[in-house]
Amino acid sequence: MTAASNEPVLLRRDEGRVAFLTLNRPRAMNALSGDLIDALQAELDRLAKDKDIRCVVIEAQGDRAFSTGHDLREVASTRDYAVHHDLMTRCSAMMMSIGRLPQPVIAKVKSVATAAGCQLVAACDLAVASSTATFATSGIINGLFCGTPSVAVGRTVGPKRA
Repeated sequence: MTAASNEPVLLRRDEGRVAFLTLNRPRAMNALSGDLIDALQAELDRLAKDKDIRCVVIEAQGDRAFSTGHDLREVASTRDYAVHHDLMTRCSAMMMSIGRLPQPVIAKVKSVATAAGCQLVAACDLAVASSTATFATSGIINGLFCGTPSVAVGRTVGPKRA
């Protein structure tokens, strides 16, 4: 699945020794779909082996949201526990890959980051937030609430200032 019919869900550009990973689903408020999670994981795997890149910046396309968390339309499209478990397992692995990267990872946030989007920010080594950025680990009312964002946020709020 793509951001638009001809655009990838994740963009990468390198500027010197800095790699910029751009969440590219602005119409979906950069929700973390399975495709976006997989694309992030693939780039993180490549970056882990890239000796030329010294820093990674994760940013988002659009002004409405850095990321609103999991793509609830995608999650609600099935009631199959195995599908949900697989998605959450892949997301967790991707988040942990950020912490294992040899390069520092910076979240560049200029708008809302909620749920797993907030967890993505908290998983990074540093968060740089504009004055218009907001963060939340709010629950949802359709029975799919995930508590894992609060773990990453709880571990990083003290040493990190956003």
